[in-house]
Amino acid sequence: MSMVATAVPDERPRGRGRKLVLGAGLLILLGAFGYLLYGGLDRNIVYFLTTGELLARGATAYDRPVRLGGQVVPGSVQWDAERLDLRFRLTDGRGSDVVVHSKGAPPQMFRDGMGVVVEGQYGRSGVFESSSLMVKHSNEYRAPKQGESPADAYRSLIKERGT
Repeated sequence: MSMVATAVPDERPRGRGRKLVLGAGLLILLGAFGYLLYGGLDRNIVYFLTTGELLARGATAYDRPVRLGGQVVPGSVQWDAERLDLRFRLTDGRGSDVVVHSKGAPPQMFRDGMGVVVEGQYGRSGVFESSSLMVKHSNEYRAPKQGESPADAYRSLIKERGT
């Protein structure tokens, strides 16, 4: 009996071919990661800006999600309770005012001269369309005294703070 040895071909990529496959895989992985990090990130980030910073961006500020902070210009609030339509001017105190339009009821503490943050988009019409309105308020809390209503306690806090 004689035994004949036959060679079985190795099907794994060797040397240069293996490096080429690993390099291509790494390149695809890095490309996908780069796209996720830089390509899609700009559309998903919401920047916080003042009115002056928003206006300084010019045409690049249009139709991009942003949080806009400032103070409500006294005397500028127009509220239509029937249509739940709110319009007011927001300022940074340096002469840069932006008209804000918001649908829905504003927070109870909303008033002239108050600090607010609105989230939405600045339109080409020059009006900031707000999807969310947040009021800036004191972070101090004290329980109402015996016989005092919560509304009276809030008023006294506001007077004490001078806001």
